Amino acid sequence: MTESLAPVILGAVAVAFALMGIGALVRPTVVTRQFGIPALTPEGRSEVRAVYGGFGLAVAAMLVVAVTSPDLRAGIAITVAVALFGMAVGRVVSAVIDRSLSKVVVLYLVIEVVAGVLLVLAR
Repeated sequence: MTESLAPVILGAVAVAFALMGIGALVRPTVVTRQFGIPALTPEGRSEVRAVYGGFGLAVAAMLVVAVTSPDLRAGIAITVAVALFGMAVGRVVSAVIDRSLSKVVVLYLVIEVVAGVLLVLAR
């Protein structure tokens, strides 16, 4: 991939993670409603804020580091790509076990795979 396109890809994925993170911190039930979980306990909100919110913002920050530090770019891009592929594999395993695959799950599965592939190319 050309050197000039890598920062654009890294930046776009960083923005997506940042938006997810901010959204989860501010309104955690918006995240879970997409998956049929309309209400959360305080512990559930804490979990969403931690996993989708804090983790999302941390990943976004690392992707910004990857844009600004070419020496770290490959390691960060591959690490985040593998995390995204792991999420996608978890969705596939769940679909096989539950024999169910909703449109929202397919949407996020595609997003995770495409973003992961783009990050591999951007390394």
